[in-house]
Amino acid sequence: MTPAPSAIHCDQFLPHPPAAVWKALTDPDLHARWWAAGDVRPIVGHRFTLDMGPWGQQPCEVLTVDPERLLRYSFAEGNLDTTITWRLEPEGTGTRLFLTHEGFDLDSPLGRAAFEGMGEGWPHVLASLSKTLDQA
Repeated sequence: MTPAPSAIHCDQFLPHPPAAVWKALTDPDLHARWWAAGDVRPIVGHRFTLDMGPWGQQPCEVLTVDPERLLRYSFAEGNLDTTITWRLEPEGTGTRLFLTHEGFDLDSPLGRAAFEGMGEGWPHVLASLSKTLDQA
């Protein structure tokens, strides 16, 4: 029996308002500064690629948009076939950012390697986002 796909969950408090965090998630220039270059846009159905360096260009499609609250897109279509969800909640004068990266096929060597690597990597990506927001 195949286990259900696993998910990576992270959350981080950012001392910035949701509008600033949302902009960092959806503005291609800012996005490239903290994670990966690509034409991300908060428009349902928008297709874009993220340049993941040695892992190549990863095709994505925006699935859900709720401005300053939720952004969900498919990630690495035809390869990993996972979904990334960013959820923003106001908290005091800042924002609590929740990340869920799900749909990993742990029966696949690539899926397992990606799950393990991204499980370790996402906290560093979120730290880079925080630093980028502090500098903006």
